[in-house]
Amino acid sequence: MKKNRALTVLALAVAGLLAVAGCSSSGGKQAQEGNAVVAAGKADTPRLKIAMIHHAPPGDTFWDIIRKGAEAAAAKDNVELIFAGNVQAPEQANLIQNAIDQKVDGLAVTMPNPDALGPVVKKAEAAGIPVVGFNAGVDQWKQLGLLSYFGQDEKVAGQAFGNKLNEAGAKHAACVIQEQGQVQLEARCAGVKETFKGTTEVLYVNGQDMPSVQSTIQAKLQQDTSIDYVVTLGAPIALAAVKSVSGAGSAAKVATFDTNKELVTAIKDGAIQFAVDQQPFLQGYLAIDTLWLYKTNGNFPGGSQAPVLTGPAFITKDNVDAVAEFAAKGTR
Repeated sequence: MKKNRALTVLALAVAGLLAVAGCSSSGGKQAQEGNAVVAAGKADTPRLKIAMIHHAPPGDTFWDIIRKGAEAAAAKDNVELIFAGNVQAPEQANLIQNAIDQKVDGLAVTMPNPDALGPVVKKAEAAGIPVVGFNAGVDQWKQLGLLSYFGQDEKVAGQAFGNKLNEAGAKHAACVIQEQGQVQLEARCAGVKETFKGTTEVLYVNGQDMPSVQSTIQAKLQQDTSIDYVVTLGAPIALAAVKSVSGAGSAAKVATFDTNKELVTAIKDGAIQFAVDQQPFLQGYLAIDTLWLYKTNGNFPGGSQAPVLTGPAFITKDNVDAVAEFAAKGTR
């Protein structure tokens, strides 16, 4: 019920976007709806500066997809986009403070460590800066007073993943967490454990050192040959895990949360069994577009009551062709 309600909110939000920011014909005529004016697909509204502050580690291609979504919305909405992040919570908090000091018109934030980031988010709100959440922090966004949240319910996604493992006949899964303590990653493995009927154990790795990731997973597989599924929480980790399985001479299979172009190819090739898609392009796009809507027309989807869920959906070998063309463009 919660998921259906949130999807309904998303449908209404998209309908609102089309009504408020409807594009004119190719002849370049302007269409006006309320205070929002669109000329040839680009908003003719005052220039805004919006900061998107995230927790992505360097080189994680999943975040390139989020950025492309944010940039697409910024281009349409006449927004100057600041895209900055750091995997360390204190540094992420500093970036949020920098955005406050710059007096940005809006702020989109991830909340992987709510206790560390909550106080500076409150400072932004006290300064009159509207804040939306995305990607991480689905259980904390309301208590922090954010306008809206765009992402998936990570525990629900984990539960769906566990059921998928049951369907595959798995018996022993190692759930690999690449950043200990991040709430969204811990929730995924917790969700898997709730519904998976086999044995679930958590394996922590250093997600900022990919050779170490590969060697740690490989050593675990060599130590415990009963592991028949490696569950990873990001595309780069999954691709490393495939090498780990080969290096260990293991028969374990790999499945993952999140995607990128290489991950989609690996599903087509059968190296990875399936992936949870939380539609990162949509998260980036909606976060920026919502702040623009709020500043220009007072709109915000969800009514500060329900998150707008962008996942989970599963990509398997059966449906991967429908996603592949978009993945090749770097948007899925």
